[in-house]
Amino acid sequence: MNVHHSLPVPTLELDSVAFNHRGQTLLKPISLRLAGCQKTLIMGPNGAGKSLLMRLAHGLLTPTSGKVRWQGAPPAQAMVFQRPVLLRRSALENLTYVLAINKTPRPELKGLVRKTQAMSALEKFGLAHLAKRPARVLSGGEQQRLALARAWLLNPQVLFLDEPTSALDPAAIKAVEDAVLEFHHSGTRIVMTTHDLHQARRLANDVLFLHNGELIEHTPADDFFTAPTSSEAGAFIRGELVW
Repeated sequence: MNVHHSLPVPTLELDSVAFNHRGQTLLKPISLRLAGCQKTLIMGPNGAGKSLLMRLAHGLLTPTSGKVRWQGAPPAQAMVFQRPVLLRRSALENLTYVLAINKTPRPELKGLVRKTQAMSALEKFGLAHLAKRPARVLSGGEQQRLALARAWLLNPQVLFLDEPTSALDPAAIKAVEDAVLEFHHSGTRIVMTTHDLHQARRLANDVLFLHNGELIEHTPADDFFTAPTSSEAGAFIRGELVW
């Protein structure tokens, strides 16, 4: 299976989106547009609201107020979490299961076709030799690549990633970043949270910077790293704690 999207990715719009929980404002009203097949990195200190914003954009959570909408038909989406949720099955069976519940390929086709597609995805992400190994005993980096292989089979137009390389070693980080770039080159829009400034410099086209539940900046990556417009972003880039 080859992921490729000939149609443009619909523009995502957030209109005064806010989120409250138990009387506490976790995300102040945010309005933004994410257009085109870009790589958007969401940054900010711990507790800034990065993961929350992404879950609202993806649709996993409903905003307390405001609207999340796509211009045009909602695109096919996938999400990879910081700690992937994997079944108590082999790496291969984690992928064939996803194909089965999504009726890919057509229900009348035999499981052999699904196995072939799943093996192709494992090979693409360097996991073919681990096909029969229980998914939950894989290393952190291997689990993330398995989650990305699973997302690949869903052929998403938009891929959301929540700190996918947190606590991974440098080799595993590179493998995951290479996989993310593979998605992007195939026509998938990337929306990703990270606390790693170096990673954001390598990957980002544009940056959303949050602080205390507020969107402080949304700028091209080059501008964000060389000439941030807010004191909070400047302090964050310098490695100073921002609370």
